[in-house]
Amino acid sequence: MAFYSNKIAVITGAGSGIGRCLAVQLAQGGARLALSDVNEAGLRETAALCDGAEVRCYRLDVSQREQMFDHAAQVQQDFGTAHFIFNNAGITVAATFHNSTPEEIERVIGIDLYGVIWGSKAFLPMMLAQREGHIVNISSIFGFVGFPAQAAYNAAKFGVRGLNECLWRELKGTGVKAVSVHPGGIKTNIGHGPVLGRNAGEVERRMLSGLDQLLVTPPEDCARAILDGVERGRQRIVTGHLARLASWLPRLFPRQYVNLMEKMGM
Repeated sequence: MAFYSNKIAVITGAGSGIGRCLAVQLAQGGARLALSDVNEAGLRETAALCDGAEVRCYRLDVSQREQMFDHAAQVQQDFGTAHFIFNNAGITVAATFHNSTPEEIERVIGIDLYGVIWGSKAFLPMMLAQREGHIVNISSIFGFVGFPAQAAYNAAKFGVRGLNECLWRELKGTGVKAVSVHPGGIKTNIGHGPVLGRNAGEVERRMLSGLDQLLVTPPEDCARAILDGVERGRQRIVTGHLARLASWLPRLFPRQYVNLMEKMGM
């Protein structure tokens, strides 16, 4: 992990799950960490697990544009710059599009899409100035395939994928790289027992009935795959249970993949 030694790594959603595992593994690799979350108790727990590393914690709602830009300025003041931004914070609400409230849609899109947009936008200038940096944006396998009762989450994760693929071309030759991460089947709080929407009911429960059985990959393995992929210079990282299959199905069977997924219990 010498690649990350003494580098400044910014991680949103670091209070649990993949974000926490990224923080711990980066700390072991000698990185200096700027960790954020709305869950301050979770942040403190993560910081305690990063024993021996330089860690600063920040309460941050990534959906709030001003907070994100203020956060970037504070990180620059505290650390001097940033070499990696892991736009990892995310939520999901289980509801069909019909049953989703406008507020639920706005909240998911605000964190999962705008949080990534504002994080990328806020940290990009300092990376361009030093001609070095990685913008690591967490999409999902749901950025490849549509899944029932996840309309807002799908919209956000497809949007993150689109942003990433745009940045691949725009940042060419700048020294800054964009990385599109697509985890699937990861056993974290976001996937295990997703929060039901206010108007959700038996329809959503039936649609999500087999989801828990697909969530088998430990978040530690996911974080390790992300960090290894970034170090190897990969633009797209697909990791987790059935993730590669989900990434290929819509390309091989663009009109039939929805029915194929249903038959496979996905």
